[in-house]
Amino acid sequence: MAATRQRLGIQPLLRDQKRTDKLREEINKYLTVGLLVLPGMLIFVLFVLIPIFKAAQYSLYEWRGFGELTNYIGLDNYDRLFHQKIFRSALKHSFLITFLSVGVQLPIALSLALLVGRGTLRGKSIFRTILFVPYVFSEVITAIIWSYVLHPSPNGLANLVFGKLIPGFEPQTWLASPGQNTVMYSVFAVLTWKYFGFHMIIYMAGLQGVSRDLEDAARVDGANEMNVLRFITLPSLASTLRLTVFLSVLGSFQQFAVVWILTREGSPANANHIISTYLYKFGIKTFYLGYGSAIAITLFLITLVFSLGYQRMAMQKDYSKS
Repeated sequence: MAATRQRLGIQPLLRDQKRTDKLREEINKYLTVGLLVLPGMLIFVLFVLIPIFKAAQYSLYEWRGFGELTNYIGLDNYDRLFHQKIFRSALKHSFLITFLSVGVQLPIALSLALLVGRGTLRGKSIFRTILFVPYVFSEVITAIIWSYVLHPSPNGLANLVFGKLIPGFEPQTWLASPGQNTVMYSVFAVLTWKYFGFHMIIYMAGLQGVSRDLEDAARVDGANEMNVLRFITLPSLASTLRLTVFLSVLGSFQQFAVVWILTREGSPANANHIISTYLYKFGIKTFYLGYGSAIAITLFLITLVFSLGYQRMAMQKDYSKS
């Protein structure tokens, strides 16, 4: 029978049919994937890539947002930017908020996650809810609430509480001193109150993957709680820790509403800006959109370099595992 098929030329036809069916299957698969990906790609191109390229183009012109791009000035906007004392101050404040977020906010969130996630505290579920509530508030509501708490009058809640607790305490102008004397640290305290619950929930989720048997075995072998935390729990949370550092740094550079409202547009004397508030005040509000585009591209490059570098150096292990 096989010889007959071979003689009649049926076997090669069957092989060709199988190849055709397989090719058709592959084409259908890629068409399906392409159709599913296409809407997202269109949105990404229209609302991410094109605006980035247009902003890079505008940054090379002295443009007020109206009319054609005619006054080409090259890199003068960038030169002007880095010679502005206010921008250098805003850049320093952005890095300050970032370093404090990684060095203070994340350890607080991790400590609370261990307390209400792994600790023996009674009513842990209630405490989890209470601690997560600040993250639910919008940034505008958060800023308005804390503007009353940090009011400079003696009856402001912060001044009132510290006055009761600390003998001889003088009321502070928490949000009105120039530079980063108290303003940036006060702003950071508000940002910590707002966002530590988000990181706490991420850490609690990560703790679900830490083996309790491994921790108990270390305790049986004589390890104290600090050594269990240092050598078992934290290494098991390494990928989660790296993720929260990544999110915290990007979130700090992109922060806007809380800082804008609390500092009342960077007051006093524009001494309390971060990059995003500086961009809005000196680029968008004044309609110097070419200059504002240069600020935006600078911020984009800072976050892009960090994102690519951090993912390559710190998060590569997580990608390889997945």
